Formats: sequence, C-alpha cells, structure tokens
Amino acid sequence: MHAPPVDVDLALVGAGGAASLVLAALARHRVRDLRIAVVDPVHRRGQDRTWAFWDRPGNDLDELLSASWSRVEVITPGTHQALDLAPLRYAMLRSGPIYDRAAEAERRLGVTRIVAGAETLDDDGERVLVRTVGGRPVLRARWVLDSRPRPPRRPGRTNWLQHFRGWWLAADRPVFDPERAVLMDFRTPQPARGVSFGYVLPVDSRYALVEYTEFAPDLLTGAAYDAALAGYRDLLGLDPARLTVTEVENGVIPMTDGPFVARPSPRVVRLGTAGGATRPSTGFTFSAMHRQAEQVARAVAAGRPPVPAPAYPRRHRWMDAVALRALDRDLVGGPEFFGRLFAGNPAQRVLRFLDGHTSVAEDLAVMRSTRLRPMLTATVADAAGRLRDRLAPGHRPEWTVPPPVGGPDPPSVGGPVH
Repeated sequence: MHAPPVDVDLALVGAGGAASLVLAALARHRVRDLRIAVVDPVHRRGQDRTWAFWDRPGNDLDELLSASWSRVEVITPGTHQALDLAPLRYAMLRSGPIYDRAAEAERRLGVTRIVAGAETLDDDGERVLVRTVGGRPVLRARWVLDSRPRPPRRPGRTNWLQHFRGWWLAADRPVFDPERAVLMDFRTPQPARGVSFGYVLPVDSRYALVEYTEFAPDLLTGAAYDAALAGYRDLLGLDPARLTVTEVENGVIPMTDGPFVARPSPRVVRLGTAGGATRPSTGFTFSAMHRQAEQVARAVAAGRPPVPAPAYPRRHRWMDAVALRALDRDLVGGPEFFGRLFAGNPAQRVLRFLDGHTSVAEDLAVMRSTRLRPMLTATVADAAGRLRDRLAPGHRPEWTVPPPVGGPDPPSVGGPVH
C-alpha cells in the first residue's frame, strides 16, 4: 500500500532555476509557518547551466556572480560598438551557487522533497492533487508553482529556437579582456534562414565562456556546433594550441509568438519559460524568472496568492511577434536589425526594453531605430495571421521545443582545442 498524499500549503513542481530562485526568495523574506514541498525526479547540484542577464548592482545575486561587466561590445561585419551599460551591468551566474542557496533555503524552510516526476496536477479549485508517473497521488497542495517545460497553448505563427553550444576555455597566458564582454558578434557565417552570432564572457584574463548561438527554426548537429565554435575561436584570433576546453554547455530555448499559459487552472501557477518568462525576440529568461520569484515571495509573505505579474507587457509581446516575423521572412537581416537597435538607442534603453521596463515613448524610440518598410510589412502580415487564427483555430501543427544536441564530448576536452 502507498502512503496517503502529503498535505502542504505550497508545492513547487520542478526544481530547476525558477524553483530554486523561489525557494531562496521565500527564505530571504523570512516566510514562516508555511508547509512547502518540492517535487522533482532530480535533485540538482553543481554547474549544469550558465545564465547571462543584466540588472542593477546591489541585489541578492551580487555575491553569487561569476563575473559582471559595465562595458560590452556589439559587433557586426561593418561596425564595432563599445557600449557603456552604467548604471546597469551585464552579469554571468552559474547554476551551482543558485542550487546551493536553494538547498540552504530548503533546510531553513523545512521543505519536504519528493524525488519523483509529477505527471498530472488535478485542481478542484480548492486543492491541487499532484500525481506521479502511474497516477499515484503523492501530494495535495493549496497552491502549485509549476516550472516544468511546457509547449505554448497553441503553436505560434513564428516558431524559432535559440540554440547554442559554449566552450569554457582556459588559456595558458592572458588572452581575454576581463573588463569587457562581447554581447553579440555577428561576424559569424549567417545561416540561410536565421541569425547567428558568437559571444565572449571572460571571468578573468585566462578563462572565459565562448559561445556560438543561432536564432533559427532547426537545430544543428553536434559536429556542426563544434565546427562553428572552432571557426569563431579562430575569428577571435585565439591560438588553439594554447587553449583547453574545460566544460561544454548546450542549450535550446523557445523563440515563439505562441502563447504560454501562466495560469492553467485556479491554483496552478506556471513559472519560468512555461510561465512566459522567455523573451520571444531574444530567448533571454533569467531576469523575468528572478522577478517572478521575488513577486511570489512578497505575495506569500503578505498572505496573498503566489501569483506573479505577467513577465512582459502585452505590447512588447506584440512587438516581439512582429520582429520574429520580419526575421523569419527575411524582411530584415539579423546583424542589421540588432546592430541598428543598439546603434540607434542608448544601451540602457535597449536592455530595459528587452526586460519589459520601458515606457510607451521609449518603445516608439526603439521602433524608430528599425527600418520602417519591412517592419510595416511584418506588422500587416502579423495582423493577417492573427485574423486567420480567429477564423481557423488549430490550423497549425503542434510544436514542441526539442532537447539540446549534446553528442559526444569533443576530443579536445581536457586538452588543446584543434
């Protein structure tokens, strides 16, 4: 016989970055007398991902950062922009410190951890019954925060992926500038459909994350990612004989105008990408995820439902849909689009726009920095697509985000890159 379901006030289903941030925020806000449970088949520890984001210094993340930069570069084949982000910063955070802080928060909060995968969440409007694989009920909660990956409610009119591979490179002599990160370098060969760029996040003069990223509908093979990374390494003028790959990171993030449902039932709240935290036009997620955690913790501490605000304003989601369509239909080129965005606006405005924090007047200024004719074409086509969705819902095939291409470790891991 199985034990009866555990009764709790708040259950976190999925225990990755979004849930870890929530646990840390609950502990930071000194939440007391709340029965909390975590349901996940994996107890995450160590470095399994890296987040890059921008914010203002002086918050709870300061002591966890691997590095941060007040100056970044945006490079296209014809331009080289050195941008001063102050008072903002571009920051890099590895997962290990986040998981460690969440583990300490679990201890302080007295969290019950159930090491199992949740299959269904049965919400009757008063309680949510959490069932694991096979239908066994393990938990009954007043509220559930669900951060498991989920597809959008319906496929978008444009469905792209941000997919990438990064090498953590250790050099035998100083070769990186630790005072400046490369945010986007569009000198990489551009795909037939999509956008590619490289970037460099230096921890110090001898150690950096060097990554190749594509915004495109389809993934590459493992060999193609490695070839692209090797090409970008050579473009940077780095000598492979003096480098060692210490770690490899792979990832896939949705870039779609398909709607993610943040509140699928009365007492289930989705967080992270499933809750709309991923910015469709860039794939950036962490800042919105961090905001969601803070809003949830403040609400719980005040005795309110743990429901965060929408991650981005509706007008920004519309602007993202138009931008995605313009890129997908080749109405604008990626290097030109992003290059003009940073060249035509103060860097702080662009970053605040991508975080959803700009005013309507600032949004109009951002829009004016793009080319008018192709964006008008994309706007009209987007409106036609929305009308078609109303007249013929369900006409697009299902769409899900594929897992990242891991593949075998390159033969250079632990030795020089060739």
